[in-house]
Amino acid sequence: MFSAILIEKGDAGPQVALTELDDTALPAGDVTVTVEYSTLNYKDALAITGKSPVVRKFPMVPGIDLAGVVTASDHADWSIGDAVVLNGWGVGESHWGGLSQRARLNGDWLVPRPAEFSARQAMAIGTAGYTASLCVDALLAHGITPDQGEVLVTGATGGVGSVAIALLSKAGFGVAAATGKPGEAAYLKGLGASTIIDRAELTAAGKPLQKERWAGAIDTLGSHALVNAAAQTRYGGAVAACGLAQGMDLPGSVAPLILRGVALLGVDSVMAPKPRRLDAWARLARDLDADAIDAIARDITLGAAIDAAGTLIDGTVRGRLVVDVNN
Repeated sequence: MFSAILIEKGDAGPQVALTELDDTALPAGDVTVTVEYSTLNYKDALAITGKSPVVRKFPMVPGIDLAGVVTASDHADWSIGDAVVLNGWGVGESHWGGLSQRARLNGDWLVPRPAEFSARQAMAIGTAGYTASLCVDALLAHGITPDQGEVLVTGATGGVGSVAIALLSKAGFGVAAATGKPGEAAYLKGLGASTIIDRAELTAAGKPLQKERWAGAIDTLGSHALVNAAAQTRYGGAVAACGLAQGMDLPGSVAPLILRGVALLGVDSVMAPKPRRLDAWARLARDLDADAIDAIARDITLGAAIDAAGTLIDGTVRGRLVVDVNN
């Protein structure tokens, strides 16, 4: 038997509870993992609260992340005792996920946990940090360099934003952190932000072309924030877009793209191929120090994750929520 958060489809909406399950309930897969830690991401919160139809089939164990140890394997890449990490691949949406003490998975979805990180640290990073690393990789691959100016990060106190600031700072960039939480300025500067700006400057409709301010940007919000970030990016710069916390719409103009040569780089973390994942985790292992991880993360129990989902949706959570599934 093992404990898991289980979402079942009820007449009045999703029914969510911490449940005891038998191993025979686990879905099909060629690798079984004893989960040590998971996380609570925005997508998990949407699934638990039912605020968005994230869950594709019921019943479902949410949790798009997990870190644990292989306890059974029919996959050539994995042996009993291997320390592994999983991010994305539809886990927690169409396949049982990581908010559980046990998981059975497709071995192709797993990557080795870097030796530099404990299981808890890997989940303090989680999909949010791995996505931030993908965004930094995208900007660097486009040719953005520190001498070109500051990089803007929106949603700065969130998981993606927090890790992005730390990684960009480590790479030598000045970072402008956009936040609606002025009281978190010390936290953001501790991660490496050089400038703090009010999120309100970005979240209302703006002109198609604005004053050139940023060498590049990492946007987690979408909608007007993404449009304004592009409108403020310097000639030849790039915006890595990975989120939609403000909205899925793109209410803007092509002017920055065709008059300033600004590149819009879409960053997907869910289905990213394994080589890109390994590169992203290699950057995290190299450039993200333990102090930054500790500043970003807060631990909660598996049972507490249900109530914490509502808090995450409300936007009042700073950094990352790490779920100790065995507590």
